Amino acid sequence: MKEDNTPTMTSRRRKANAHMRLRLQTVDRLQKMHARAKKKRAEVREQKGDSDQPEKEGAPAVHVCRLKKNALSKPEQPPAKFRKRQKHKAWLPTHVYHAKRAHMTEPKHPLWRFAIPLSPTEKSFRKTHRAGSLRGCVAWDTSYMSTIGLEGVESSLLGLLRSLGINEDALSGNRMTKWRAGTRSWHGWLRERDGEKKWISEVDIVWCSQEALLTTTECSSVKIKEKKKKLFMRVHPSAFLQLWTEVLKDAKIQRPPAMVEDLRFELGSIHLTGPGSTEALLAALKPVPGISDESTGSHGKTWSSLGLVTNPSILPQSAVLAFNVSDPRLRYPPQPVKISVSKSANDELLQILAEWPPDKERPAQSIFDRPARLTASRLLPSQKAINRRKGDALPGEFPAPAPTDPQIPALLLASQSPISGAQGSWTLILPWKCVLPVWHHIIYYPLSTGGNPRFGCLDGTRQIAFEQGLPWFPGDYPGTRAGWEWELMERAKRKADWEKRPKGKRVAWESLDLGQAKKGEIGLGWACDWEYLSLSSQATAKEPTTTQEESINPTPKSPDDPARAEKSQNPPCPIQQIPLQQSARLLANPNLICPTSPDIATINLTLLSRGHPITCARIY
Repeated sequence: MKEDNTPTMTSRRRKANAHMRLRLQTVDRLQKMHARAKKKRAEVREQKGDSDQPEKEGAPAVHVCRLKKNALSKPEQPPAKFRKRQKHKAWLPTHVYHAKRAHMTEPKHPLWRFAIPLSPTEKSFRKTHRAGSLRGCVAWDTSYMSTIGLEGVESSLLGLLRSLGINEDALSGNRMTKWRAGTRSWHGWLRERDGEKKWISEVDIVWCSQEALLTTTECSSVKIKEKKKKLFMRVHPSAFLQLWTEVLKDAKIQRPPAMVEDLRFELGSIHLTGPGSTEALLAALKPVPGISDESTGSHGKTWSSLGLVTNPSILPQSAVLAFNVSDPRLRYPPQPVKISVSKSANDELLQILAEWPPDKERPAQSIFDRPARLTASRLLPSQKAINRRKGDALPGEFPAPAPTDPQIPALLLASQSPISGAQGSWTLILPWKCVLPVWHHIIYYPLSTGGNPRFGCLDGTRQIAFEQGLPWFPGDYPGTRAGWEWELMERAKRKADWEKRPKGKRVAWESLDLGQAKKGEIGLGWACDWEYLSLSSQATAKEPTTTQEESINPTPKSPDDPARAEKSQNPPCPIQQIPLQQSARLLANPNLICPTSPDIATINLTLLSRGHPITCARIY
């Protein structure tokens, strides 16, 4: 041992140095303090006569801090061991789950200031296609979606939405009465108020039900015309800042002004699609009575009776369900949901879909109440307390519900696909800290068709949208600011990939044969060169005296041209996006006045021959 210097001292017999001795004294002092506090609590319980009652765990006093109005919010400070990793970005509630199973964004290059899973580590294109359309379901953690809360009198909110481009029929017509009552959601485009009035993004808007805003005592003391209403506005994070600026500007103009809240890190969401999506959600979401209700209400009863639904598209269009659910960790591991397939069950489901009881009763929606959200988040017990309650329960049974269990407010949005026969989807909105328990219960649920729900990533979202022939925001909307920023980011990646290859193994765009005596790619080969098309159209309008030879054989600028490269570093958006409805009206009625600016619309092409186009492909 002396020859190879093998240590003979064990850690148990090693003499403690000064630093180790100080740490041991601190540990001993903390243990004694904890013992004294525990003994004191036991004496207090004995004096009150409830010594047989177990000590409450995980039930701290809830202190509701005021949320800053008309100001951007910041994510909650992460634990010390994860703080450096989230210095310039935020983690999703399910980040640890995805980081072990998916390719994430680079640490120094987050996407929309979030660490977002891009694609699973395993081959998943065929599995995602089957789970999303044939058998099973796919779930995405979409907590990166931004939520804006608005509060004010109804006239101010309607004026704000009117200034953002929503039609008057949706604001004051009888057709959208259910939407304004809080039993339906609205999906559409919003635009800028001033200037060129460019379109911003697609959004989802949900109103809070009228009965949920004020209690009976408050209604007697407040005039009906002065009642304040609330609504949520969900938007893609790439367009959040632009929409936030517009909403904040329009809210200050209204009289009385409306209050705007940034709820990005208070509300999370889970998106599900596939035939088994309803079954997986039924297992995770068990409605519980509200604080002031003795029953779960019509929303909870209706939700519990949707076990036979295999496609959310059969529900009423843009249906909304709001209820409180229990902590799903108390029922883990998840058990298969018992679904009756008898004829009477089918008849009952058809009757529910025809009548739709949630339209007649609008209970309190706790998701719109900030104290209720914070109470549910802060009363979540630790996993250690959950395991202790499971150990005290009888074998084969779950723990009995306790009065201190949190009531998690949940909001379910059902959406239909514009493609006939395609699968609809569910969007579950709940407090940020309550996303992870629900996520684990959904992902590990044993489906009746076999297997478990699959987790989806960003590439899976684009894949399913492409298979259904639908555009994906922001990549398929280059006429918006968010879509243009996405195009510039992808353009830089493709250019870097093209430049790192040697000249003998990369595409020579300037010598590409286009046929019909044309040579050289039009514009930049690694980009969807909208600037080149807009500049060429303007040059054609200004110089109509172009020779026939020049028009047949144009001389495109080389991608290596320094002047061309300088202009393409950060060019302004040269085009404007037209929504699908407006472009369909222009194509259907040629007598309508076409816009003078270079506007574009997203279309879907079907190839009649073999092959498939790649990114930045041209049609000559």
